[in-house]
Amino acid sequence: MNKDLSKAYTAAVFNALIVGLSFLFLKLALSDASPLDTLAHRFTFSIIAVLVLALFRVIKLEISWRHLLRIMPLGLLYPALFFGFQSFGLLHATSSEGGILMALVPIFTVFLASIFLKEKTNTGQKLSILLSVGGVVFILIMQGAAIQFDHLTGLFLLLLSVLSLAGYNVLARPLAKKYKPIDLTCMMLAIGFVVFNVAALIPHLMNGTLPAFFAPLKQPAFLLSISYLGILSSLVTAFLSNYALSKLEAYKMSVFGNLGTIITISAGVIFLGEPLYSYHVIGALMIIAGVLGTNLLGKRKPVHTSKSVHSSR
Repeated sequence: MNKDLSKAYTAAVFNALIVGLSFLFLKLALSDASPLDTLAHRFTFSIIAVLVLALFRVIKLEISWRHLLRIMPLGLLYPALFFGFQSFGLLHATSSEGGILMALVPIFTVFLASIFLKEKTNTGQKLSILLSVGGVVFILIMQGAAIQFDHLTGLFLLLLSVLSLAGYNVLARPLAKKYKPIDLTCMMLAIGFVVFNVAALIPHLMNGTLPAFFAPLKQPAFLLSISYLGILSSLVTAFLSNYALSKLEAYKMSVFGNLGTIITISAGVIFLGEPLYSYHVIGALMIIAGVLGTNLLGKRKPVHTSKSVHSSR
């Protein structure tokens, strides 16, 4: 296999691993803070990590205001709109409904990528994507999940969240070829930092509850959770995702997201003592087979490494 492709697939797998484990830490964080406050702290920790890495010259950033303006639509789709719609959608719908709709991201990505990127999928790949999505939905239905249409507001917001992530997968593909993954990542995180801190702080300032915004930072469990969510599940995953999208088609990258379901189930079994049922195994095999089929049944194309556009400043 091409060396660049091997690195891209490795990045996609580790991205799914980190995201899958993030649900454990998100549950802990939400026990001490509201969804919006959690998002604000999450991206604050991301930006602090970026500044520390840049200060110690672990990373070298080449970012200008002109580049930030170019990245603005991508940063608004993810993380701003994706997390915003998801957080408020889950206030009016169940997490199971969110899981079912999130499983549809690869399908929407294939549709959008075929229109805007002219990415082509063959019959085997389409069936593989459906198999992977079916594996997630099968597990959730066997656990008792169902779509309740009296939750229309929540379902609509969650659908917008799914469309935002699919749009990010498509829009990030050409941008990831032009910008260095770390520069693209840091600009996206900066947008998330501004959006969610403004959204969280304004209500606190208006209601005189600013101390409540900072109170969770005194809790060790919250600090641990938000560190994982901010550094690993935001900074590192955004970098891995952008790197993978610079080498892989958008639809191939999106289907890896369903591997997160397997990681979440495994983490629940290992760390929380949750039971493992046969339908978990069947669904996991469907997901894995779908991911492999999506990425192995297409025609191989040589990968060309694209240079950064920073030289054009």
